[in-house]
Amino acid sequence: MQPSPVADMPCPSSRRRAPGRRVAAVVVVLALLVPALTGCLRVQVSMGVSSNDRVSGRIVAAVVPTGPEDKGPQLTAPGQLAAKVRIEEYNQDGYLGTQVFFDDLSFGEVGQLGSLSDQTQGMFTLEFQRSGDLVSLTGRVDLESVPPNGSDVQFSIAFPARVATTNGTREGDNTVLWKLPAGETSTLRAQVKYADPNTRSFAGWAGIVGGITLAVAALVAGMAFRDRNPGPPNAPRGGFSPSEMWREITSRRLGR
Repeated sequence: MQPSPVADMPCPSSRRRAPGRRVAAVVVVLALLVPALTGCLRVQVSMGVSSNDRVSGRIVAAVVPTGPEDKGPQLTAPGQLAAKVRIEEYNQDGYLGTQVFFDDLSFGEVGQLGSLSDQTQGMFTLEFQRSGDLVSLTGRVDLESVPPNGSDVQFSIAFPARVATTNGTREGDNTVLWKLPAGETSTLRAQVKYADPNTRSFAGWAGIVGGITLAVAALVAGMAFRDRNPGPPNAPRGGFSPSEMWREITSRRLGR
């Protein structure tokens, strides 16, 4: 059998894509959108974590077309994410397919991106776990059934703080890139430390409540001090006295 001319055809050069804004913590299972195709394949997933644990990014799934009718992988937005996901045609560097832009997703909504396509051979599993201020990313990518010739599969993620440890390639302090080899199973690991947004919110409310409590305590202390130190009988009355005002209001209500 003669080898496929598509499989032997050199693929266009790959260009790295900048990651989206930032990402954070929870279990996400996302299909890698790898169709059962031979020849040149491009799958690029870039996402990021915001300091408020919201997720934005882009997914590209494309191939070098085998003929005029080949439009590459066609992705569709899940109905429940229609307002937060935008799908466009992808035509770049000789590749045709689809690109998906998503913005301000919750962690639960990120998991729903796996339903963009049911044509999947590789499975991309991500798990984000938070322990206090430490966020750990672990992942597993099975591309054993993907043809090795001409495949370009990448995943990048940006965090809201410096990455402490990772087995990927650092792209600056906050961003990590993995170039995933076809025909193999790869693992992803990264750790980053930044404040839990829920803790920050609680600290803010605690500060407000603490400030109110302190102000009330100071007012009560001032009232008690004035009551213990009334001054000479004929001395002119000073400024506002909450305790005297309250006694006056009470006496009037009682008809005294």
